[in-house]
Amino acid sequence: MNGRTGAPTDPAHRLADELVAAGALTDPAWRRAFEEVPRELFVPCYYAPGTDTGARERRRRDDPTPEGRARWLRGVYRDVPLATRWRGGEAVSSSSQPSLMAGMLEALRVRDGMRVLEVGTGPGYNAALLSHRLGDRNVATVDLDPEITSAARQHLAAAGHHPAVVTADGARGCPEHAPYDRIIATCALSAVPTAWLARCTPGALVLAPLATGLVALRVLDGAHASGRFLPTPAYFVPLRGPTPAPHHVGSTDGLPADARRSDAFHFLLALTRGRLPGHAAYALWEAVGRPERSRYGVTVRDGRQWAWLDAPYGAHTWPLAP
Repeated sequence: MNGRTGAPTDPAHRLADELVAAGALTDPAWRRAFEEVPRELFVPCYYAPGTDTGARERRRRDDPTPEGRARWLRGVYRDVPLATRWRGGEAVSSSSQPSLMAGMLEALRVRDGMRVLEVGTGPGYNAALLSHRLGDRNVATVDLDPEITSAARQHLAAAGHHPAVVTADGARGCPEHAPYDRIIATCALSAVPTAWLARCTPGALVLAPLATGLVALRVLDGAHASGRFLPTPAYFVPLRGPTPAPHHVGSTDGLPADARRSDAFHFLLALTRGRLPGHAAYALWEAVGRPERSRYGVTVRDGRQWAWLDAPYGAHTWPLAP
């Protein structure tokens, strides 16, 4: 595959070593991708938290000072997400945390020859990793924003990769390059776009961020899919376009401190989108043993979809917007 083969001591190799040591990267093929695809080509500038409250420091490759360029490069290879575009005080594009990217890529369970759609192009780094593993012709990436896709094409070309980069509403599933064996979303959803299922081969896997988690759906056919959440927390920039709004989380006011501090409880509130009042959600959470993400799932069937605890047709289910 294409990509730069660097010395074992270069920053990309050190980042790969760090991900392996942390247990985030176990597959040798993905390790080679992280070693040989230089992240620095995809984030010529990014925004790091500054010293003042709410302030952000813009770091860039073309900083006029050696110290500034060195600070930019060090940040590029830290295991942190990097915001690359801001509008109206909000991040609209970012390079995800490498350890989270590695976990998602391994969870796709790809094999040679599979075709993959990425929804949410960002700066193009994830598409480059996919292209390194599967080849450019088997990868398509889609984003609604033409500025984002234009920049991603340039970054990918600099890294020696030329997958299909499409400017369109990702909720449509990029039909021009279908069918897909895998769909991976790198933007937060409030529901699974049903058009995605129609773009998939039978048995395909859809991996998407939803309610601060990652749901892995096995596709039966164009109208049916079901699967559970991975244990991993996940926070992404929302999918933009004519799609459902991001989830609304219920209030934790007046609840015990353990619930207010619990990531697992906040996930339940996000998944139910505030349909359960805080005290009712807390009572359920306590009654069913304070479940972690992996006990929850999502099912799509004949135009309907719902989240569930333990079983798709069990006692605890919550509708998601179609």
